[in-house]
Amino acid sequence: MAYASSLSLRELRRDIHAHPESGWKEFRTTALIAAALDDRGFTLHLGDDAVVREERLGVPSDDVVEAAIDRAREEGAPEAYLDQMDGVTGLVAEKTFGDESGPTVGVRVDMDALERSESTDEAHRPAEMGFGSTHPSEMHACGHDGHTAIGLGIARELDDSGGFDGTLKLFFQPAEEGGRGGKPMSGTTHLDDIEYFMALHLGLGNPTGTVIGAYENPLSNAKLDVTFEGEPSHAGNAPNEGRNALQAAATAIQNLYAIPRHADGATRINVGKVESANPQNIVAEEARMRVEVRGSSAELNEYMLEKARRVLTHAAGMHDVSFETSLYGKTTTFSADDEMVDTVADVATSLDTVSEVVPRMDIGGSEDASYLIQQVQENGGNATYVGIGASNEFGHHTARFDIDEDALAIGVDVVSQTIRAL
Repeated sequence: MAYASSLSLRELRRDIHAHPESGWKEFRTTALIAAALDDRGFTLHLGDDAVVREERLGVPSDDVVEAAIDRAREEGAPEAYLDQMDGVTGLVAEKTFGDESGPTVGVRVDMDALERSESTDEAHRPAEMGFGSTHPSEMHACGHDGHTAIGLGIARELDDSGGFDGTLKLFFQPAEEGGRGGKPMSGTTHLDDIEYFMALHLGLGNPTGTVIGAYENPLSNAKLDVTFEGEPSHAGNAPNEGRNALQAAATAIQNLYAIPRHADGATRINVGKVESANPQNIVAEEARMRVEVRGSSAELNEYMLEKARRVLTHAAGMHDVSFETSLYGKTTTFSADDEMVDTVADVATSLDTVSEVVPRMDIGGSEDASYLIQQVQENGGNATYVGIGASNEFGHHTARFDIDEDALAIGVDVVSQTIRAL
C-alpha cells in the first residue's frame, strides 16, 4: 500500500505541510498522491500528459528542478512516479464509477507552496505540534496542503461509498502561486469532455462552517520579469562612461505607478521585487525587477500590460540601456454558472457541519483556475469555484498562516455530495 493511502486527511495535510514544495518543484507531493490514487485504480496522467510543457510559465532553472527531484527522492517519493513525470509536476487522475453514461465531473486542487519562511514561534500550531516546514524558505502559507488532502479525500469518498454514476477527473495542479500552472494545464485535452467542474479554496478569512457557492470575478493578472542591462564604470573616476541600469529601473518604477487607471473598470499595478547586486561605487550594469498588473477584465489587464511595456521601453531608452522581459505568470477572470452555484448551496445547506452558506462572493485577488474554468465553459460545461471556510486567524501568505483542519472533512463532503447531486 502506498504511504499516502495509510494516512488520514489530517495526517496527510500535516505531512505535506512539513514538506512544502514551491511551483514546478512539487515532485514529492505529486508522486505521493499518484501512488495513493494508483492503489485505487485511477488512470494517471503525469508530466507531459498533465500539462503542456512548452506553455509553463515561471519555471525554475534546470539545476533547481534537479535539486527538487533529488530532495523528493530522499524524502520518500516513489521512484516510478518521479520517472513518469520526467521533470514536470502535475497530475490528472480519472476513474469511472457505476454507469459510465453519467456525466464527467472535474475537480481542481492546487499543490504548491510559497517561497517564504514559516514562523518557528511556539504559538504557531505547526511549530508547536511538530509539522512546521522542514524546507528553508518554503511554506504552505495559502492552504494548498489542505486542498491536496481534500482532493485525495474526494477520491476516497466516492470510491468507498459510491453514489455517483459517471467519470471523475481530479486535477492536481502545480504552480498556482504567480499564476503559472493553470494555463498549461488548461491546454491539455483532459477538459474537453467535462460537463461539470469545481475548483476550491480553504480559508480566505471565512470561519469554519461557512461555504461559498462561488468565489468569482477575480482580477485578470500578468507578472513580468524585467532585466535592464547597462555598462559598468567607476562612479568616481569615470561616471560618464557608464550606462546605469539601476537608474533605468528607478525611472520605470516611478512611471509604472503613473499609468492612468481606466474608466471601464478596476486596474492595478505593483512592483514587488527590485534587485541589483552592485557595490556603491560602480555604475550599475544590471538591475532586475518583477512587475504585476491586474484588471477586472482580460481587456483591462492587457491595457495595463501594454502600458507597462511602453514605460519599460522608454525608461531603458532614457538611460541608454537594453532590457528584456519574460512573462512569469498570467491569469484571467470568470463568473460561475447558476446550476453549479445552486447545487453547491443546496448541498451545503443540508450538511450538519455547515452553519452558513453564501451563494456568491467576489474573490478580490487573482486565480489561475480561471483558465480551466474558462475552458470548460467555452466547451459548453458548467463550473464554479467553491469556498470552504477554515478559520485562518492569520492572513494568507503570512509566516503564521494555518487552517482549522476540521474544514478538510467539510470540503470533502461539500464537493463529493455536489458530485452526487449533479
